[in-house]
Amino acid sequence: MPVIGLTFKEIEGKRGEEPIKGDLKANSSPVIKNVKEVDVPSLKKKALSIQFDFNTKYEPNVGTVRIGGELLFLTEKNKSVLDLWGKDKKLPDDISITILNYLFRKCLLKVANIAEELQLPLPLAMPKISPKEKKV
Repeated sequence: MPVIGLTFKEIEGKRGEEPIKGDLKANSSPVIKNVKEVDVPSLKKKALSIQFDFNTKYEPNVGTVRIGGELLFLTEKNKSVLDLWGKDKKLPDDISITILNYLFRKCLLKVANIAEELQLPLPLAMPKISPKEKKV
């Protein structure tokens, strides 16, 4: 996997003023803030350092969780990725999909722990077990 490191640098959670009742929606979204090239001495290679924010908002206005961090990504296309980022503030689709899926997996687990501490609902659906229907 081309992701070689993930560091959380900021974690912030707030519970809103409104009481929790009725249907709540948790919307999570990763945002890429910056991309730059860095040396990785242990690998004797250059990697992309991708700064991100991962935001989860609970609607209607009952809480938020924000995680800021850095992801290290190894690719042979550093120059073209940096050129595209500098020009359009975008990543190539294949790299973007890999990074966003990775951030969803890692950050949603962290958000779930924080949400529990703030007494907010989990930001993702958990499987539910129900009894088998009896055949008549």
